[in-house]
Amino acid sequence: MSESKLNLKYCVFLPLVLAITIFLWAVPVSFYGIEALTVVQQRVIALFAFAALMWIFEIIPNWTTSLLVIVISLLTVSDKGIGFFCDPQYGQLVGFKSIMASFADPVVMLFMGGFVLAIMAEKYGLDVTLARFLLAPFGTNPKMVLLGFLLVIAIFSMFMSNTATAAMMLAFLAPVLSALPSDDKGKIGLALSIPVAANLGGIGTPIGTPPNATAVKFLAEAGVDVSFGDWAIRMIPFVVIMLLVAWVLLQLFFPFKAKEIRLEIPKNQRKTDWKTIVVWITFIGTILLWATEKLTGINSNVVALIPLGVLTALGIFTKEDIKEINWSVLWLVAGGFALGTCLQGTGLAKVLIGAIPFGTMSVILVLVVAGLVCYFLSNFISNSATAALLIPILIVVAEGMADPAAANNAQFVSLGGTQAMISFIAVCASIAMLFPISTPPNAIASSTGLVATKDMAKVGIVIGSIGFILGYFWLTKIFPF
Repeated sequence: MSESKLNLKYCVFLPLVLAITIFLWAVPVSFYGIEALTVVQQRVIALFAFAALMWIFEIIPNWTTSLLVIVISLLTVSDKGIGFFCDPQYGQLVGFKSIMASFADPVVMLFMGGFVLAIMAEKYGLDVTLARFLLAPFGTNPKMVLLGFLLVIAIFSMFMSNTATAAMMLAFLAPVLSALPSDDKGKIGLALSIPVAANLGGIGTPIGTPPNATAVKFLAEAGVDVSFGDWAIRMIPFVVIMLLVAWVLLQLFFPFKAKEIRLEIPKNQRKTDWKTIVVWITFIGTILLWATEKLTGINSNVVALIPLGVLTALGIFTKEDIKEINWSVLWLVAGGFALGTCLQGTGLAKVLIGAIPFGTMSVILVLVVAGLVCYFLSNFISNSATAALLIPILIVVAEGMADPAAANNAQFVSLGGTQAMISFIAVCASIAMLFPISTPPNAIASSTGLVATKDMAKVGIVIGSIGFILGYFWLTKIFPF
């Protein structure tokens, strides 16, 4: 990072964030104009502002901000925090165990299981084998190769990190891109297929991307259990439609000149030993258990720990492999869960429901505005951070509109209720792909040197707009939960 950027972050943004946080923390409670607000709840408001601004400006890594949020929460709003701060006279305190439990929330375990499968798939060559097998039917026609890449990348992104998927598929595609004529616009379309498919594919399953996991977590807390299969059966068709839209758009914007493309994906050089067979069986078995949760009765979060238990017991997943788990993502998600715990545990959620007339607001307006805010933020900060910030707040909004006494309750229920709102927000986080900074797969595509920012923005705004409109109708009218 350049020295000028560091100076801007530490000399301008950091003092600004601290000044706003201290102001919101220190002003009299009456400043907020909410009659029932307590001092402890005021601290949570200041903490939300701190997290939001730190995530937006990325003064420190996002996962570090999440850890700070958890530590500050434990010290200032928990029942085992700083003595003179954490006096019950200042308001309802949060159990310290419930804040610490954010690190081991069932959804965090679900993600960890997904990471274990992805690490093992790469280590034992499952990813290369699957890529060869899945891309083979698409032949050498450039248009069909483009479709193949979109579909295969999306499938991988449903179960692996979209960043890891994008990096892997770029390695397969790089020789093809260098072999195509320099004036063939199809190169740009192929390069852009990587982030587009990776971002869209993650929508398909609860473990595909952190916003999905965050949505499932808070829906469960609101009394709405969404199983792995429930999510996948609704979202995968949406992903397929969006991929077909992207396929058409990429061909329109960046038509191929070449008549033939040959992919040279190397064979898996690893010998098929007993460990490879066990990894295959565990991989397939875990996915089947996730998909059949309602038949087996085994919760998807519990299923996620099966590969960890089996593969560690057999010495296949080692202590060196544990280092490969993306702990920063897990901690980032945990910080968002801690914010939600504080919002509920201090009673701030109930106070906000009573103070803000959510029950009389236009449901459509709330959905659209919330989705637009999520989409806008996700283009500039990580979609994980955006979901962690917005979903706990929107759960409160949903509870206000779900109240049978609310004037807009009938309309809210008819549009899918809490499930539709929170799932739609998760979708909005994933379709944000305007700039190289929007997502890691975008940055990977930009690194090829083939994709200008204006081309990425052009594709991103069209796909984002179509995804926003289709996502709204898909989850509220066509295929609601």
